[in-house]
Amino acid sequence: MTEAPQPNSTFSHPTFFVLTGIPGLAGVQAWLTLVFGPMYLLSLLGNGALLAVVQTDSTLHQPMFLLLATLAATDLSLATSIAPGLLAVLWLGPRPVPYAACLVQMFFVHALTAMESGVLLAMACDRAAAVGRPLHYPILVTKARVGYAALALVLKAVAIVVPFPLLVARFEHFRAQTINHVYCAHMAVVELVVGDTGANNLYGLVLSLAVSGIDILGITGSYGLITHAVLQLPTREARAKAFGTCSSHICVILAFYVPGLFSYLTHRFGRHTVPKPVHILLSNIYLLLPPALNPLIYGARTKQIRDRLLEIFTFKKSQF
Repeated sequence: MTEAPQPNSTFSHPTFFVLTGIPGLAGVQAWLTLVFGPMYLLSLLGNGALLAVVQTDSTLHQPMFLLLATLAATDLSLATSIAPGLLAVLWLGPRPVPYAACLVQMFFVHALTAMESGVLLAMACDRAAAVGRPLHYPILVTKARVGYAALALVLKAVAIVVPFPLLVARFEHFRAQTINHVYCAHMAVVELVVGDTGANNLYGLVLSLAVSGIDILGITGSYGLITHAVLQLPTREARAKAFGTCSSHICVILAFYVPGLFSYLTHRFGRHTVPKPVHILLSNIYLLLPPALNPLIYGARTKQIRDRLLEIFTFKKSQF
């Protein structure tokens, strides 16, 4: 096992960091694999199945389902960016991570989180157009525009997150090589820096408030328009059907933003009242729970996907 450095040591351009896991829970860390392992397995199987269904069924090559496939691909990538290393640390104990690999993981975790937030906003806008302007929806929302929107979201995520590893890479000295976390989170690495980290802290705060805040406002506005349009429908059946169409989207949005906001608030404002192990557990749940739940939510609440999955499983069962 790699020996942890002394607290007073200073390292110049470390070749590696050591991820220690969750401080204070060393005795029970291995048992947490029974929580996060199934989450990751559900993410792989569920999102993989959704992507396969949308790809193979031509009737699902519509904007709504293409956005869903984009969300599934983002979820799959986000879970994979942290889960293998997380499970290794929990099960095997502290492990070294090359300095460059740590910065790469930092980039992908934050970029994919921003990407997921943007996709949820795009899906809310899609539902607002479908419910509020049903006659113009095929003209307003096309497969080509969905492709352009996905490309724009990728470029935006890359542009706003690239400064994170660059802001860390500019520092030459670190207090230690030991990161008390299970993955290379930006602020967990910044805590080790020797020097003025004001720019890192400010950029992280502004980015969190700007990106998440704008996306949440956009989603709230979209569902405000949806609610207004639904309430104008003449019959209760029509209103129930319209709300049912959007219910799965609302569940997915809540699964992503509620733990995310709770994790963010405890980190920013409850650092001295919320124990660090609790914060680390919350951050892992925030990153792994939505990718595990989203396929279940869509599989259970979206009729076309549910019917297609039932057809596949029924067909395979009839072969035996």
